[in-house]
Amino acid sequence: MKFVLATQNPKKLKEMSAILGELGVEVVSEADLGVKIEVEETGETFAENSLLKAKAVMEATKLPAIADDSGLCVDALDGAPGVYSARYAGHHGDDDANNAKLLRELADVPEEQRSAKFVSAVCFMLPDGRALEVEGECPGRIAFTLQNGDYGFGYDPLFIPDEYGAPDGKRPNTERRSYAQLTPDEKDAISHRGRAMEKLEAELPTFLG
Repeated sequence: MKFVLATQNPKKLKEMSAILGELGVEVVSEADLGVKIEVEETGETFAENSLLKAKAVMEATKLPAIADDSGLCVDALDGAPGVYSARYAGHHGDDDANNAKLLRELADVPEEQRSAKFVSAVCFMLPDGRALEVEGECPGRIAFTLQNGDYGFGYDPLFIPDEYGAPDGKRPNTERRSYAQLTPDEKDAISHRGRAMEKLEAELPTFLG
């Protein structure tokens, strides 16, 4: 089956394509099909926004569409930036500005109160309008400074997950490496998006059957 992936973010496209490839799914992007869908993310939840994006792309391409809406929820900020994660500083997709604002907001917050989680809501929609929706979460903490690495994007340099993936399973992140410092395999095994995709894989056969 061929899915069209509803995103114009090249880094998210690469990450989701890798995860979906493990499921034996053929993935094409909006760009591959010569379409560019601008969806206004008016939902109050990640799930509402992922449904909006999947529906718009499915209707434009007439293909099964899969969309993700995700973001960072910080406990000390009452769940912010949440659905506004990509535009937290006012401009969509300005990672540097978003990270700088988050650090300012948490400047006086001590270590024990810097808990947070990444959330991913994934929606798979068929051309007949039926939709399968799943969510995944990854708990962790917010670092005091950027922990840059060779990977990741967005808030990844500031997010320290509780675990990371290893060949023999999940391990505690005692080295306190950020999402940006984990390899793709280490991240995908524990990431919010990876966990959402695990649920999608488990539920998809029944949904399609």
